[in-house]
Amino acid sequence: MALEHALLVSLSERAGSGYELARRFDRSIGFFWSATHQQIYRVLKRMADLGWVDGEAVAQSGRPDKKVYSVSPAGRAELARWIAEPSEDLGPLRSELGVKIRGAAHGDRVALRAEVARHRESHAQRLEVYRLIEKRDFSDPASLSGTALHQYLVLRGGVRVEAGFVEWCDEVLAALPPRGER
Repeated sequence: MALEHALLVSLSERAGSGYELARRFDRSIGFFWSATHQQIYRVLKRMADLGWVDGEAVAQSGRPDKKVYSVSPAGRAELARWIAEPSEDLGPLRSELGVKIRGAAHGDRVALRAEVARHRESHAQRLEVYRLIEKRDFSDPASLSGTALHQYLVLRGGVRVEAGFVEWCDEVLAALPPRGER
């Protein structure tokens, strides 16, 4: 997937300026596809050059005009084409932490446990954020349809991934004593 497609999805949900898109990435899409503010602005220009988005200058009081982007018919066609094409298989899980755990017998187990605990905390915090979003924005999942349902399903994927990682870290911490052989 290219950043272009993530932006087309976001703009299909709601038109916005480059700044607004960057904030959306910071709050939602960025949990699943990251991009810097600079990347977003560069890609928006490229998408406009390709005819995938239309930009409209909007006057602001006391500030320079902003450009609000929306998906053009060519952009909708590109998004539909991309959604229909097979996705790349991401391959097997690649985890530096997993390799460290595999080599636990050859290193400082106390330091390794601290590293696993650090990863666990990071994923537990992200899981909490996802659950707060779920509670705030999707209180009645059975009633969802269209874009709201699709957003919810992606969020649920994130909840499951983070919950699984937290559970795995708990399993590692329980099975890997700080000292001694095992």
